[in-house]
Amino acid sequence: MNKRFIVLIDFSEYSSNLIKYACDWSQETNAKILLLHQTHPFLPAFAEKDAREYIVRQENDQALEKLKTLANVLIPNSIEVAYYVSEIDFQITLPELLAEPFENLVFIGLKGTGILKKLFLGSVALRIIGNTENTVVAMPKGIDSFSHEKIFVAVGEKKFLNIEQLDNFLKFIDHQNTSITFFHLAKPNEDTSLINEKLQNLSETYADRFTTNFAIYEANNRLDGIKAVINNKIDEILIVQKDSRILTDQLFRRFLINDLVYEGQTPLIILP
Repeated sequence: MNKRFIVLIDFSEYSSNLIKYACDWSQETNAKILLLHQTHPFLPAFAEKDAREYIVRQENDQALEKLKTLANVLIPNSIEVAYYVSEIDFQITLPELLAEPFENLVFIGLKGTGILKKLFLGSVALRIIGNTENTVVAMPKGIDSFSHEKIFVAVGEKKFLNIEQLDNFLKFIDHQNTSITFFHLAKPNEDTSLINEKLQNLSETYADRFTTNFAIYEANNRLDGIKAVINNKIDEILIVQKDSRILTDQLFRRFLINDLVYEGQTPLIILP
């Protein structure tokens, strides 16, 4: 089945790097690119149907031209690119696109909330991650080139890893020169014997395709310990499971998004 990257574009300052990153990756995995944009036309409350349709059509046509201009500048001719512009909410259009016969990754940009505030997943990103049964690639602003030298996979004890979706994601990754570390963030005094066994099993399962290892970060040094490993500002990817504690717990999510993803410039992969 053909691979496809669905890249959500809002024409913000994040859009160019998001496209560049997807293009760089697609050249390694031969994936097509679909640029997806949702318009927000202003419709006068008392406008007639024909007038409303005209306004929507004009807004969509203008957005399509902007997408094509971006693509002409940023996407090489060797990559097959398509466009989808609609005023209809992402929550409706995205499932329809994901139902098409492709192996998809969905790309979204992560935005900060101000220099003195912690970075959180924005409302659009949260809705997409929460309601999309597909792997999502969430990108901080500063990255424009793809690398997969080191992959870190967060593993929970209660919400265990979706192996099928992890395998699907790894189809987009070249096995050569790639290491995978399966890790767990433990609470203070947590019994880690069971999760240690799970991590070891995961490491052994993928050892025939990748260089693998595993780690547990626990007690008072769990945040500093993982930052020392992951937040090296080198070629890294961080994978987490949707609805796992690392995304649902406010402390871990704030740490994950702000310290690792945003400040550490680490792409975040969310498995369904």
